[in-house]
Amino acid sequence: MGDPLHPLQPGDPAPAFALPAANREGSVSLADLRGRPFLIGLFRGLHCPFCRRQVTQLADIQPALRAEGIETVAVINTPVERARMYFRYRPVPLLLLADPACGTHRAFGVPAVEFLPDGSTEPTQWPSRTRMADFEAARVNPTGELPEPMQPMAANAAMNAKDGFEPDETDTAIMASHATQLVGHFLIDGTGTIAWANIEARDGPSSLCYFPDAAQIMAAAGALER
Repeated sequence: MGDPLHPLQPGDPAPAFALPAANREGSVSLADLRGRPFLIGLFRGLHCPFCRRQVTQLADIQPALRAEGIETVAVINTPVERARMYFRYRPVPLLLLADPACGTHRAFGVPAVEFLPDGSTEPTQWPSRTRMADFEAARVNPTGELPEPMQPMAANAAMNAKDGFEPDETDTAIMASHATQLVGHFLIDGTGTIAWANIEARDGPSSLCYFPDAAQIMAAAGALER
């Protein structure tokens, strides 16, 4: 199992998981997927407009991945009932799983940013811990939809307003518990071993909310041994 300072890397075994599906009946586990390579994206919940877009971006490269014999899975940090309602009206062809507690994120070692107390002299170590001032100083505009780069939480609110997305009580509760959860993508080979990994914002908070380079994903997919 990974940890926030040492997320799982190529060569590590993928951790076991079993999660309810949001766009099919029943649940799906690592054991169900073993035997065929798959790319798994571990996202924040529906409260995050950039993650909603990243799920669509992942769906956009699914046909190319499928041509390589690779399944595509998205794990959403939203309760399954809420996820089913949302994706019923905005369907995507991915296998969607719900993990409101971020247990799968933790198992893969995808960090959740922690803020040091005001006045702390403890050194920062992004992404496991940082100062609120450093986070507030970050500016993002990953999709180019904002008029200018904005502070991440302000960007989140602006994009939700642009979408006409009004978080309900469930979304608000998930955001309160997991707003600083980062996103991770992992390519798993047919034996259940990680072949490629990408963690959001490895360079600092100003690289938050960016989808990994699709060409890099496809290069990793092409390098898998069949």
